[in-house]
Amino acid sequence: MPAQSEEREGAWQRALALLDEDLRRRDASPRTRRAYGGDLRRFASWAVAAGLAPGEVGPKTLRRYVAHLSEQGAAPSTSARKLAALRALFASQREHGHAAQNPGELVRTPRRASRLPRVLSARDAARLLDAIPAATPLELRDRAMFELAYACGLRAEELVSLRLADVEYDAEQLRVEGKGRKTRFVPVGEQALEAVAQYLERGRPRLAAQAGGRAGAEPVFLSKRGRQLSTSDVRRRLRLWTARAGVAEDASPHALRHSFATHLLDGGADLRAIQELLGHATVSSTQIYTRVESAKLKSAYARSHPRA
Repeated sequence: MPAQSEEREGAWQRALALLDEDLRRRDASPRTRRAYGGDLRRFASWAVAAGLAPGEVGPKTLRRYVAHLSEQGAAPSTSARKLAALRALFASQREHGHAAQNPGELVRTPRRASRLPRVLSARDAARLLDAIPAATPLELRDRAMFELAYACGLRAEELVSLRLADVEYDAEQLRVEGKGRKTRFVPVGEQALEAVAQYLERGRPRLAAQAGGRAGAEPVFLSKRGRQLSTSDVRRRLRLWTARAGVAEDASPHALRHSFATHLLDGGADLRAIQELLGHATVSSTQIYTRVESAKLKSAYARSHPRA
């Protein structure tokens, strides 16, 4: 019995290693590979305990696992993410001839609660950015960072990955490497460019000096020790400034991205243009912003119409 269990564990390890090789070959980000690996290792442990090797998993097994996750208190969004990882795993097995079908394709994704993205008003976005001083290197950095996040609709990961050469002053645009290593060029407004210029002139050299900073392809935004920031650093600093400004406290960097898209839509930009600026693979991902606009109209109607 122990030998069979070891055999199954070995089979799962090989399957996971094969998927990781596939993801690496497709240039998936390290973050994606880590997330898939963590979710799939937990499933593999569950499957081994149930006496199942990769080739013995069918749609019923996956439905049982999703039910198990629900019983453990997992949100539908968490179950959906784990199911996406399992579909990728069995797609890899099928592609390499180790499985006849992908059982994940026959399992319905758990329905997620429909939530509209949090959006700051244009006035609140301006209040937040104007509340960040520009005296110390860290203040200059934060002002530049969040001006860019709002001006260009950047994800936190895209902010911390931005390199010096990606800021194109003459063209007034950024070169952004988004999800799936897809590159896009995003226009930058005057205020954001000015904030970046001030940071690079007065703030970044002092931060870079903490680590013997070198010029070239280094990250734009540095920590107080002169190292590359993490996305958690970005979230923490934004929480600090929203609290101090008294605006949308605890807002995430994604709230600035959502605000960017919503304010463009309010200003008359079409969905196709917003899709390109956000780096969405399909316009369906961008259509959520029309729901934000619809929700605002319904709210205005409910407040204003005498027979609403």
